[in-house]
Amino acid sequence: MSDSSGLSIPTTQKAWRVVRQGKPATALELHLSAPVPTSADLKDGEVLVKVGAAALNPVGYGLMKLPNFIARRPWDAAENDLSGTVVLSKSPLHKPGDKVYGFIDVATQMSSKQGALTQYTRMPGELLVRRPDHIKSTDAAGITLTGNTAYQALFEAAKLEEGQTVFINGGSSSVGAYAIQFAKAKGLKVWTSASGKNEEYVKGLGADVFLDYTKEPLHTQLKQNPPSPKFHAIIDAVGLYDPSLFTHSEAYLAPGALFASTGSTPSFTLPGIIELAQFTWAAFLKPTLLGGTKRKVVFVGLKPSQDRMVQIGKLVEEGKVKPVVDSVHEFDDVLKAYERIMTKRARGKVVVTIDPEA
Repeated sequence: MSDSSGLSIPTTQKAWRVVRQGKPATALELHLSAPVPTSADLKDGEVLVKVGAAALNPVGYGLMKLPNFIARRPWDAAENDLSGTVVLSKSPLHKPGDKVYGFIDVATQMSSKQGALTQYTRMPGELLVRRPDHIKSTDAAGITLTGNTAYQALFEAAKLEEGQTVFINGGSSSVGAYAIQFAKAKGLKVWTSASGKNEEYVKGLGADVFLDYTKEPLHTQLKQNPPSPKFHAIIDAVGLYDPSLFTHSEAYLAPGALFASTGSTPSFTLPGIIELAQFTWAAFLKPTLLGGTKRKVVFVGLKPSQDRMVQIGKLVEEGKVKPVVDSVHEFDDVLKAYERIMTKRARGKVVVTIDPEA
């Protein structure tokens, strides 16, 4: 089989399939002869992408922990973020031969069973944008999911504007690293937190003020030295399991300003449910009974947007935002790649090379 530009498309491929509930080492199986979607499989608006590289995300291994009655396994492939080349198209946005990057959102993945850890994947064309020639496939692979999350939190949820000040909790995380760059590109002043060893890294991304969370609780540091004026938003890129940064936020977050958490939510397990209940009590019920924390907190759930992806793409193409990559792994070493991201110490994206030529 070949596409309209003459590119050869095999009938079978290698893919990391999600076959059962559990951690990646349990949930994943490497399938050596999975079928490649054909033109007849494509719906209107969809494309077939030859995947060059894929990036791992906490949501990827988080979905593996879901009970099967929710996840409806098996899935043809795991993960969401990717870069590659369009080889078949029923989308007006792309033609065969286009170099692209993007992501398969979770709702689409659960419906189509398609994913990024495979040599070819079928996906909506609107979830892809053109990859600039100067950006490598392995660099582009991890931009969209975390980048869209950061952009949505900053400018759609918090509605931040040029000249305002934002605190980004977890600046060395993938979402935090993109949030710092987007904020600076849009003319904001950025405070951020990380461990001391990552101070130069986040300052290199553009952070103006750095706080080492290992020295003293962040809410204590901020109460002792609050910004003037107070933050126009706090973007939490870590996961709001410790509510102290929020419950003390009146001291450093402006009235009417938003506390937006983009971090991972507790897992659908007994410990995860207990953790969520403890947070709900500490952050909402307890302060309400005691008079309340007079600030608004929201959890940012990513909503796909072609317009947002185009805006992010422009910033990347112009060099105002640079991809952040922690490490690159071979396709057969996917389980080692998961070990790296699950340490929660990755500084940027953990990427898997699918096509060595890419």
